[in-house]
Amino acid sequence: MATQLDTPDLFEAARSLGIAILPATPTIGAEIGGLDLDRPLSSEEADLLRAAWLRFKVVFFRDQDISHESHVRLGRLFGELEGHPVIPSVAGYPEILRIEGVEGVQLTAATLAPFQAYNKWHTDVTFRERPSIASILRARILPPLGGDTMWADTAAAYAGLPQPVKDRIEGLEAEHDIVRSFGGRVSEEKREQLARDFPPVRHPVVRTHPETGEKILYVNYTFTSRIVGLPEEESDSLLRLLFDRIKVPEYQVRFRWTPNAIGIWDNRSTQHYAVGDYWPEHRVLERVTVSGDVVTR
Repeated sequence: MATQLDTPDLFEAARSLGIAILPATPTIGAEIGGLDLDRPLSSEEADLLRAAWLRFKVVFFRDQDISHESHVRLGRLFGELEGHPVIPSVAGYPEILRIEGVEGVQLTAATLAPFQAYNKWHTDVTFRERPSIASILRARILPPLGGDTMWADTAAAYAGLPQPVKDRIEGLEAEHDIVRSFGGRVSEEKREQLARDFPPVRHPVVRTHPETGEKILYVNYTFTSRIVGLPEEESDSLLRLLFDRIKVPEYQVRFRWTPNAIGIWDNRSTQHYAVGDYWPEHRVLERVTVSGDVVTR
């Protein structure tokens, strides 16, 4: 695969292939036109897609009525695919997750208020030793209004920290735990199994992106339970400060889904948030998840 291109070279390469790249914000996100994702991409197209994905961290496509086979093939351009221990898969396609509600929890009259109040910013599966590097999400069933997804640039969030905070978190590790997020939505038996199969793991609070070299803030509300070695009160206070940095609008892009739209994000350098504002309407998306790499400082 190609390495990250400088922005002028990226746009020039896209034009030469008849591909349009439209940045969504000055910081993160771009919409791409001129690619048919239901067919195999050429090596030049695949290289360009990966370069745009690295540069913009999340890229969007409209009107891509792809088959399940094409969805799997597209995901494998980025690496091997993995399933999920809680979220169900599409029948006959174990690599494709069926995403309903808010991170797998159905919105109902009972669950709506708690989940609208809950901070759902997260990076996928950081409870793994090797968290995923990418996800490809395709819209299947959409409400007439609402159900957007937001992404935040965690490299920009780190860069925007005051230097004393950067100095304070340098070298720290945080614990990530699947039970923190999924433990409350499964049976006691399943919760105990998850705790056995996925014991808490430690990752650096600040990681280095292995392909771009960017420094990235790598804690998230959904899975990060504590900062290792700090007293509980100090850990909670510092995590609140870091979680709040993800909420800064200048680091974010918001995507309004349309039928057969697709989003591909770099899971190492982003967090995302599924907006749960559409109940009692229905929303179903499908996702393939690319197996991850070791998190390094």
